[in-house]
Amino acid sequence: MKIGVFVIGDIVGKPGRLILKDKLKPFIQKEEIQFCIANGENAAGGAGITGEIADELFSYGIDVITTGDHVWDKKEIIPVLQKNRSLLRPANYSPLSIGKGYVVKNSNVGAPIGVINLLGRVFMKPIDCPFRAADEILKVLTPETNVIFVDMHAEATSEKMALGRYLDGRVSAIVGTHTHVATADEKILPNGTAFISDLGMTGPHDSILGRRVDCVLKAILTQMPTKFEIAEKDVRISGAKIVVDTKTGRAESIKRVEIKEGD
Repeated sequence: MKIGVFVIGDIVGKPGRLILKDKLKPFIQKEEIQFCIANGENAAGGAGITGEIADELFSYGIDVITTGDHVWDKKEIIPVLQKNRSLLRPANYSPLSIGKGYVVKNSNVGAPIGVINLLGRVFMKPIDCPFRAADEILKVLTPETNVIFVDMHAEATSEKMALGRYLDGRVSAIVGTHTHVATADEKILPNGTAFISDLGMTGPHDSILGRRVDCVLKAILTQMPTKFEIAEKDVRISGAKIVVDTKTGRAESIKRVEIKEGD
């Protein structure tokens, strides 16, 4: 059986949430999507996520929410991470931290989908090795499902590519998040794993990474503390549609997706 999975790049603030409310379910129906994964670590005012916002995103058709280095920014998310297995924090945080970094959940056609959330180390704060974390998690997930998706939330393109090659043939897809800039390197790796370095940003693109241009320029030019307010114009959904054979777990295609407000 073939299954269509839609993976969505970093959701930034209210503009990102509102376009998903308006556009996601029609896209899921039109493109015959059976499962949807989104990175939501910037969904609450551009930094962090709350339980209320997570519930909002789930109601729009998202099955699993991944996060990244901003997962702890809203402290009220901690009890939610304890209870809701469909909201992930990076798996390579300390094993003593709250929450889980992977989950297996059924698609709308019954096929189980594994999702792993990892955080990069290059140009980022110290954290446990994502490569070794993936090895340990796959010991658990592989007996349960052939279809496994990895969100690698990382700064360095090279680190994402390295993980892609390391896991090629062992997972269905590895998608990068964090930089808010979509890359044009989507491909199927030699052993059947779909890969893209970054899915881009779901939010206002008339901006600098989702923040108002004037705020960011003020901070750069004056070197003074400045509040980075969320921009509002040219809102888009950015992500990729990946088709996977559930019997083999191999990806058959990957296609970048961009949905604008006027589409």
